[in-house]
Amino acid sequence: MEKDIQASVLFVCMGNICRSPTAEAVFRARVEAAGLIRHIAIDSAGTHDYHIGEPPDARTQRAARQRGYDMSGLRGRQVGPADFLKFDYVLAMDQANLAILRRLRPGQADSHLGLFLDFARSHAEREVPDPYYGGAEGFERGLDMVEDAAEGLLTHVRQRWA
Repeated sequence: MEKDIQASVLFVCMGNICRSPTAEAVFRARVEAAGLIRHIAIDSAGTHDYHIGEPPDARTQRAARQRGYDMSGLRGRQVGPADFLKFDYVLAMDQANLAILRRLRPGQADSHLGLFLDFARSHAEREVPDPYYGGAEGFERGLDMVEDAAEGLLTHVRQRWA
């Protein structure tokens, strides 16, 4: 990580090809627009090893591109115990992945572990639904939720680390 980093965020879903790379790309764009990219490290991972080394799902990339987000350089990886020591925030897309993360988390880790949508302002839902087996509307709905939570998370991080 860069010397100026003050906060770090890891987004986690099941395979790291739909929801968590979307959250990474959206949050990165928000952080860059705020001029804080040297201060906030951002990454994503999956709880499962299904898609290690693969780019995000083509439908995910298409939906993101239509809103101006580029995730073409992202590649799937699996979360590991060291991530809990490296990142200040480890944010799951749903309760099932949060439960897996709770089991993986080392005892000495003090990172914030929770749901990404806990930072959403306009959405009452607490989980980003997995769009993998659905149509284009699922990817759009997920993007709406992620954009909302990204704004709330950025506000939170700015207040906490200011």
